Amino acid sequence: MIVLLNIETATKNCSVSLSVDGALVGAKEIAEENFSHAEKLHVFIEELLEENKLAMKDLSAIAVSQGPGSYTGLRIGVSAVKGLCYGLNIPMIALDTLQVLAKQLQVTSGWVIPMIDARRMEVFCATFSHEGDLVKPIEAKVIDEASFRELEGDVPVYFLGDGAMKCAPVLTAPNFVFCANITYPSAKEMVALSYAKYQAKDFVDVAYFEPYYLKDFVMPVKKQK
Repeated sequence: MIVLLNIETATKNCSVSLSVDGALVGAKEIAEENFSHAEKLHVFIEELLEENKLAMKDLSAIAVSQGPGSYTGLRIGVSAVKGLCYGLNIPMIALDTLQVLAKQLQVTSGWVIPMIDARRMEVFCATFSHEGDLVKPIEAKVIDEASFRELEGDVPVYFLGDGAMKCAPVLTAPNFVFCANITYPSAKEMVALSYAKYQAKDFVDVAYFEPYYLKDFVMPVKKQK
């Protein structure tokens, strides 16, 4: 029996899921303006295991959403997973946050562009085919009227994530579709991805792994009164 714990904390959504042999058996998540990851993460883990009559020792591996995303959220999630994997002596799996977000949308044609808000008019984004293949790599992108102009035409382009809706007034091509109901990545969408990586033994080094921040952290400076 392969029991995998999946943890997604790269955005405001603190999300945890549990799978057995590649099938989702439970999930818990909460998205709040003030990050509640530090308070909720371990509670969610304990509750999921208890509800499914499992213990920490039953885990085969733990998967974490590696970013890009919130510095605070990523640090909390990755630190928790590294500590658990080290203590339990089990493998650690890392998944791309934007791929996890993109998996929430199932379409039969076109392009899928997940966006994570990076403040002002900047987003973290990538482009996937409707089959889930990465066709344009992850980047930090400042959005203006010329953005994604190469995708204007007859093929639908789907934008999703908490960075997408702020771009709607700027990206106005008729084939651009904004999915307002898909806001944050969820650990529920990590199940198939983590199971595939576990079977392929695609693990990361627990000691040396770092979150994928994508750009340098800038500490805000308070103005002098």
